[in-house]
Amino acid sequence: MKLFCAPHDRIAAAPAGTEVPVVLYSHADARDTVSIGATALHRLTRHKFIAAPRAWDLLTIALSVIAADTAVSRGRSPDGWTREIDLCVAVSDPEFWSSQARLLKNQLRFLTTDIWSLEFVDGGILPTPPKKGAVKPNQDCVCLLSGGLDSLIGAIDLAAGGTRKPYLVSQVSKGDKRRQARFATMIGGGLPRLELNHNVKCPRTNERSQRARSIIFLAYGVLMATALKGYHEGKAVTLYVCENGFISINPPLTTGRLGSLSTRTTHPVFIGQFQQLLGAAGLRVTIENPYQFKTKGEMLRECTDQAFLKKQASKSTSCGRFGVFGYRHCGRCVPCLIRRAAFHRWGVTDTTGYVYDDLSRDDSDHARFDDVRSAAVAVAEAKAEGFDRWIRPRLTAPSLGDTTAYKQVVSRGLGELEALLTSTGVK
Repeated sequence: MKLFCAPHDRIAAAPAGTEVPVVLYSHADARDTVSIGATALHRLTRHKFIAAPRAWDLLTIALSVIAADTAVSRGRSPDGWTREIDLCVAVSDPEFWSSQARLLKNQLRFLTTDIWSLEFVDGGILPTPPKKGAVKPNQDCVCLLSGGLDSLIGAIDLAAGGTRKPYLVSQVSKGDKRRQARFATMIGGGLPRLELNHNVKCPRTNERSQRARSIIFLAYGVLMATALKGYHEGKAVTLYVCENGFISINPPLTTGRLGSLSTRTTHPVFIGQFQQLLGAAGLRVTIENPYQFKTKGEMLRECTDQAFLKKQASKSTSCGRFGVFGYRHCGRCVPCLIRRAAFHRWGVTDTTGYVYDDLSRDDSDHARFDDVRSAAVAVAEAKAEGFDRWIRPRLTAPSLGDTTAYKQVVSRGLGELEALLTSTGVK
């Protein structure tokens, strides 16, 4: 499917063959047109930040990818999953981004498992810097805050360390907005936070797989990083993306999950490719996941401020189906299982309140639910085959180099899952 993504005044110049026009940074007039980014532009302009031009282009590309990921249904693909997406994007520097098209296509292929074609044309938005009152925050790093448990721990540790001054960035999602704001005001006595929402509007049924979602989080973080005072002074800025190493690798629990059911939101291969793109763009932003080799349980046990975490951990969000159950944790999806296993490892009572709390019940809603069974099968297979044999097809990425540390964190994470399942009577 071919999509053309451009500002409102350029959308009429869509190339021949365009099937889906996408209006960037404003609302669409026509019913058959997708729109995205209007609120984000308004918020950024209101803050009077001055960000690097290529950071703006990167945000434009990320918004276009999110629009495509939402508008193009996997169900219409020949295999019911893999899509062929032809994306034409209006940017301010088409010559540079055209030179990076292959790298971008490889990133998107790895992230979404789809086949992408990318073209860049002139006419992208590049906001005019404010004539007066420009804001250059003096924070020295950026940290993504999602409302989830891992990002909460990351922000707590950064603030408690006393050596870093983080600026938080959030993608606002329904059900998490108040939680994100509350965490930001409480951590370290209150941390500044930029909250953005892509607000994609699609006239057709939305594709819900959302495999591309991490690219917009990173684009927000990079743009904010280039707006900091230190960046304007020529310094490099660290963008912290905090996630436990088990879910970062996200090894498919069963062979049936080797493709479609295993997301790669913060996978080190994707992060490495994204970092390569930043280097090519001359953007002095370094992405770091301090917990790449920690399990979620280890993150909980080693968090700097245990007293604060014990009060707030159960109020964070982990569930992959949070909105489906009225903004409650289901308790049985893979993210919920890893969360529950982490609390079990931590040894602190989990007061989250799960819809399906008692996993020992031997029915399709609990112990025999697909994700719970898959976790049990993974534990059993890793024991029967030997962990090294089990992990081999799940961690095949030459760019990772020595995979020893990745294997070790996955092994420990699987051990946390096993302990949870054993304690709840799931076999």
